Amino acid sequence: MVMVKRLKLKPSARDKRRYFLVGASNARVEKAILDYVGVLGFAKSAYVFVKKFGAKNIGSCLVKSLENVRAALAFDGIRIEKVSGTLKGLGV
Repeated sequence: MVMVKRLKLKPSARDKRRYFLVGASNARVEKAILDYVGVLGFAKSAYVFVKKFGAKNIGSCLVKSLENVRAALAFDGIRIEKVSGTLKGLGV
């Protein structure tokens, strides 16, 4: 059996992300972001669906594009209920 050692990134090299709780489906969130900021903005925001939490979904994006993601979701009528720097801060 071969042991594979994973390299870890230093904290300064990791992406600074924010997690947010929304009451809409992942497909609707992705469509709203794509419609508002386009493909390049979607790539820059690095949006990632994290997991389902009850009837709500948790998504994540980079800190520097959080305002664009907020605006895109508000423009489509999707309400962000809470934003946090950690999943634990969302109450998950």
